[in-house]
Amino acid sequence: MRKLIIIPAYNEEQNIVNTVHMTQELSPDFDIIVINDASTDHTREMCEQNNIPHLNLPLNLGIGGAVQTGYRFASRHNYDIAVQVDADGQHNPEFLKMMADKLRETDADMVIGSRFIENEGFQSSFTRRMGINFFSRLIKLLTGATITDPTSGLRMAGKRAIKLFAQEYPSDYPEPETDVALVSRGYKVVEIPVIMNERQGGESSINFSKSIYYMIKVTLAIFVEVSRGKGLIWKRQE
Repeated sequence: MRKLIIIPAYNEEQNIVNTVHMTQELSPDFDIIVINDASTDHTREMCEQNNIPHLNLPLNLGIGGAVQTGYRFASRHNYDIAVQVDADGQHNPEFLKMMADKLRETDADMVIGSRFIENEGFQSSFTRRMGINFFSRLIKLLTGATITDPTSGLRMAGKRAIKLFAQEYPSDYPEPETDVALVSRGYKVVEIPVIMNERQGGESSINFSKSIYYMIKVTLAIFVEVSRGKGLIWKRQE
């Protein structure tokens, strides 16, 4: 099976080389592509100097656009599996083999690495955990699916999900929205327990004001995705 690691990167000059080298060491059977989202620091130069495979976006598209670029790359080059790994060092590549095994064993369309199944490692801040719990409960209420870590960026997609994400993907804060997009369309989403780290350098792009916007925007998007998914299912049944 052809397997690809997508690393979206915006101003990650402090982390990108270590993240890629650790990922290559722990997951040597995966190809890697860094999506440099028009960084204004030396992320591009770090990739070039260290011979890291990368694509340079001509303008900043945000996390959704960067990740979708990776999925389009995966679709165009006929990868069977594509997994998002953040550039900031929070995701542990040692779990990628387990995720790939789970994807195949369960015939799932996406496997999410969850911090909250066994509650080990970095658990995020209290405020963010409250938001994560809110989205988990909302998704359960609207779809019946139990997803303990709906905002986790460590997620692995199979071919069907790659094809869908290459065609449509949320522009910002995409994780809960894509969870619902899959589940509401009848795709299979499963989780495995993982251990995550604190950010290894740089700063998070989400501040207090963005957190409020995030909660409102994603909540509305989830309702829209549920409606769209049910509409597509009804259309297929007709």
